[in-house]
Amino acid sequence: MADISVHSYRSENKLEWNDWISSSKNGTFLHNRDFMDYHADRFHDASIMVRQDGVLIAVLPANSAEGAIFSHGGLTYGGVVTGSKMRIEIFLKTFNAILEFYREQDAKRLYYKPVPHIYQTQPADEDLYALFRHNARLIRCDLSSAIPLARRLKPSKSRKQAVALAKKANLVVRQSRDWQAYWNILSEVLAHRHEASPTHSLREIEMLARSFPDEISLFGAFENDKMVAGLVIFDCGRTVHVQYIAASARGREIGSVDFIVSYLMENIFMGRDWFDFGISTTSQGRQLNEGLALQKEMFGARSVVYQQFEIDLA
Repeated sequence: MADISVHSYRSENKLEWNDWISSSKNGTFLHNRDFMDYHADRFHDASIMVRQDGVLIAVLPANSAEGAIFSHGGLTYGGVVTGSKMRIEIFLKTFNAILEFYREQDAKRLYYKPVPHIYQTQPADEDLYALFRHNARLIRCDLSSAIPLARRLKPSKSRKQAVALAKKANLVVRQSRDWQAYWNILSEVLAHRHEASPTHSLREIEMLARSFPDEISLFGAFENDKMVAGLVIFDCGRTVHVQYIAASARGREIGSVDFIVSYLMENIFMGRDWFDFGISTTSQGRQLNEGLALQKEMFGARSVVYQQFEIDLA
């Protein structure tokens, strides 16, 4: 019988953890400790590592707050990260061991955000089945929009017209390190249109971009060398995620965002599987910004859900 053991993550496990994420079937750089720990001051870490006969078989990025465990409160998704050798029998034992570990720490509830299927390099829905077995409740469902790049639907007529307008204006798309210029555009758009601010501060995104130069990038649209729009890309391997989209008033007049999206799909990320625009929901998923979702669908994107479950541990 397999000996399944669970222990808390410690700083000396960092290299082993990150190597595991890199070789896993459902981990992305968001699970890397260097990404997780940039806001370590805001989250009490409760991450764990699971071993079978002493060999690492899974990790769970997590934090604790108010008697509950969250996987993960500071990430878009968390979940049990496993390797390609994981089989359902062992996973169910692994999940049982994880729940028991947190029970012994007097945690009352587990809030669990599985990795959406478009970020998995191989099928990894064992956790969804385990959640069902433990009577988990679906408490949040956000709606994202993604394009399967090898099977793209044709963009709408208006999207094509916007790209043509951008070309007529002689816009140029290129990768940029001018985070300050872009953050000025982004912050103004969020403040005036949504009464919000970026999830990351300028200092945080610059630090993360330095730490993950191959994964985090800014692509801007320039008119006469002036940035008029930009997309911040989180490159998760088979899936490219758009973290931020923003355009200045001038950029909106000349189809700059459409031009960047078209350029990236046709010239930079054409060999990837998915182009994910991110969620269009608020209020724990209950409110859908239909206009925003429609804009994404006009590029040929269709719906993908980001889910969150709750399990009682008491």
